Amino acid sequence: MNNGRGEAEVLAAFNDGYQYSKTKLEESLRQVMTLKPTKSSKDAVVLKREDIDLIVNELGIPRSHAEKALLESGGELEKALRALVAS
Repeated sequence: MNNGRGEAEVLAAFNDGYQYSKTKLEESLRQVMTLKPTKSSKDAVVLKREDIDLIVNELGIPRSHAEKALLESGGELEKALRALVAS
């Protein structure tokens, strides 16, 4: 229904007042489509459980910190250990 105010076409209206408009959905879709992926699956770093366990047991740090260090070092244990010791 066009009332001359340029309102978006409503695709669905709900009893609680929320509604979806075609214009807003298309705009949101365009924004999502222009986002660049952060990492592809080919670039994913595989963390080894034994590397994480070694860092946690030897340095006595939380598992989440060990995982973060390994991710930042590209999964390389030696780089992760050097970075953690230097910090």
